[in-house]
Amino acid sequence: MNVLLLGSGGREHALAWKLAQSPLLTTLFALPGNPGIAEYATCFQSVPLDDADAIVSICGSHDIDLVVVGPEAPLVDGIADRLIAEGLAVFGPGQAAAQLEGSKLFTKELCKAHDIPTAAFGRFTDAEAARAFIRRNGAPIVLKADGLMAGKGVIVATSLDEALAGVDEVFAMGEPGTEILIEEFLDGEEVSFFCLVEGETVLPFGSAQDHKRAFDGDEGPNTGGMGAYSPAPVFNAEMERRTLAEIIKPTARALADAGCAYCGVLFAGLMITRDGPKLIEYNVRFGDPECQVLLTRLDGDLLPLLHATAIGNLSELSVAMKPEAAITVVMAARGYPGAYEKGSRIGGIEAAQTIPGVKVFHAGTRRVGEDIVANGGRVLNVTAIGANVAEARERAYDAVARIDWPEGFCRSDIAWRALGE
Repeated sequence: MNVLLLGSGGREHALAWKLAQSPLLTTLFALPGNPGIAEYATCFQSVPLDDADAIVSICGSHDIDLVVVGPEAPLVDGIADRLIAEGLAVFGPGQAAAQLEGSKLFTKELCKAHDIPTAAFGRFTDAEAARAFIRRNGAPIVLKADGLMAGKGVIVATSLDEALAGVDEVFAMGEPGTEILIEEFLDGEEVSFFCLVEGETVLPFGSAQDHKRAFDGDEGPNTGGMGAYSPAPVFNAEMERRTLAEIIKPTARALADAGCAYCGVLFAGLMITRDGPKLIEYNVRFGDPECQVLLTRLDGDLLPLLHATAIGNLSELSVAMKPEAAITVVMAARGYPGAYEKGSRIGGIEAAQTIPGVKVFHAGTRRVGEDIVANGGRVLNVTAIGANVAEARERAYDAVARIDWPEGFCRSDIAWRALGE
């Protein structure tokens, strides 16, 4: 089977690594790829993800049997619809269903219409009306920009003054005329839960917990994610049962009834409250860096699962996860998520991977001659598997210590919650 993988980050490197292990794979292609992905795939580095015509042409000239869409932006822009219209099998939802991530307000209204548990909310185009809503409801309160914000378009305001001041900031995050969402603060423990979804068929794919803040102790600004571990201890069998029954399956059914049946991986960001699971938001792709720990734990072949989802045979398969735990530590360029410099040389990646159970995924790198250099904010995902979270974390940080990159930084407390620290 010839497969085309779209994307260039750590998530896509993890997908390429796992797909390359499949005996069903003939050739893996990637667009645009990165130096890590290039170990497994032929990369079309000069083709941008928004060039649908070029992607269609590549699929035709290389007899592509399956397109796997890694990031959210092409899905929200409708790449799956275009490729399906050309007769291709695509792992990833169409544009209408991708609004689950493309518009937070779309998701909130869907939840409201179908009694899916989520935070109470208001939606606003006017700053003064938004501030009046905040004064009525008090703090803590959550402010969100609608649209794709790479995980950063959120302010969790702990005081009334912070919330009122944050209104203009959140409006500025979005495009002119964009609505903002203001919702109640949910108290509990946050969990990421993943399912493969094809129409109304739902196959659980595992849980993880992310670390969004830049610095130790969950301090600093929000990021795209500074590390993750899997499985999430708080997400027990009862929480999974309730989440499937109350959140995931009603969502899949609602989309199917609306004529935009979902196809792909559905990532539910949840808050486990005293009343049970509540939906924070949906993403329409594997999380990054959650994908890295999930695929490290996946026991078996990924390719048949993705292909079956794309062609409508998902109900015939099952997912098995290894009992071990996995952890990934994100190494980022100093200054991230603010201004940072590109081009610094990175050494020691191969030395890090000599530790048993360790794999380093490239998230924001490029090759310059024989060197690997930083080319983004989040640059490496140092991932390890172990008998338990403690062992996986020890291996991951041992590997981090072997990487020679003075211009980078990472959190030192990934998985603190799971270890009761």
